[in-house]
Amino acid sequence: MAEGLSNLGVAETLLISNASVEKHVTSIFRKLSIAPIDSEHRRVQAVLTYLRANDRG
Repeated sequence: MAEGLSNLGVAETLLISNASVEKHVTSIFRKLSIAPIDSEHRRVQAVLTYLRANDRG
């Protein structure tokens, strides 16, 4: 996700199904309380939230 890959790109890299990636990405958004907002990219918000929580950003 942090590398900017699409769900399909992640699935191909990890050799898992696209549905599995979608399930995990949805879980990440839910755990980080990142709701869909038209003006923000949720993948970027997820990475930034993670980095800030771990003093890396």
